[in-house]
Amino acid sequence: MGKLDGKVAIVTGASRGIGKAIAERFAQEGARVICAARTLHEGDHPLEGSLESTVAGIRQSGGVAEAVTCNVAEEEDCIRLVEETRRIFGPCDILVNNAALTYFIPVRDFPTNKWKRSVDVNFHAPFILSKLVIPEMAARHEGAILNISSPAAIGPGRGPYRNGNALHGGTLYGAEKAALERFTQGLAEEVYADGISVTCLSPSLVVPTPGTVFHHLVQSIDDPQGEPVSMMADASLLLVTQPLDTITGRVCYSQQILQEFGWIPKGRGVGVDLPGSGYSQM
Repeated sequence: MGKLDGKVAIVTGASRGIGKAIAERFAQEGARVICAARTLHEGDHPLEGSLESTVAGIRQSGGVAEAVTCNVAEEEDCIRLVEETRRIFGPCDILVNNAALTYFIPVRDFPTNKWKRSVDVNFHAPFILSKLVIPEMAARHEGAILNISSPAAIGPGRGPYRNGNALHGGTLYGAEKAALERFTQGLAEEVYADGISVTCLSPSLVVPTPGTVFHHLVQSIDDPQGEPVSMMADASLLLVTQPLDTITGRVCYSQQILQEFGWIPKGRGVGVDLPGSGYSQM
């Protein structure tokens, strides 16, 4: 018997990387998964990965999944995603806000249209999608919303700055993820009485994915210094299956939370060897 038998899950950004791994893990545990992203077919995007590949892999492993193309930067697409989920599988039980759009550009050079587009994907979409699924979750007095953050939410602290190790152009992405963490705890408080858990998860180490390789955050997909994508998938499963009072409002890191609940013997990275963001301490 799977941990998610009978549950309906929406996973955004499921065409590759962390989103794909979460969709696969949820399907393994019995969830019926709606895989959402912009890239339907291989070759539609410069990076490897597509919804058709994710869904095909899940079905080959005996899971249940459907693809819904969606640009979460557009509210109309978010509405259609939730409506299609309801039509195909029924009301949403689990929402994973994983889709991300990143430009590593210094603020002085950042085109305003790209800035706004990034905020639409990384911050506004989790708000819109959460708003859309909360009524049906509240009607059943259960549900889980999981937001995927990043250690980039941890700011550099006060100056002076002499080490030259700043992530070049990462100011916007870090600010978006910091805002997402505050949104998580605020929303968790708002919907607590409705029986809905809201949590936020970051990797403890950089996860080798097509995106992180493209941005030169890791050397390759099999970079031994990176965190296996399976850890984010397992930590996501943990967060959406724990009792409400045990987990809601948590802002945490993959290896830290897996270690805390005994799913791995010893973790490393942010949350274990290094402190996380301020919200992870609350």
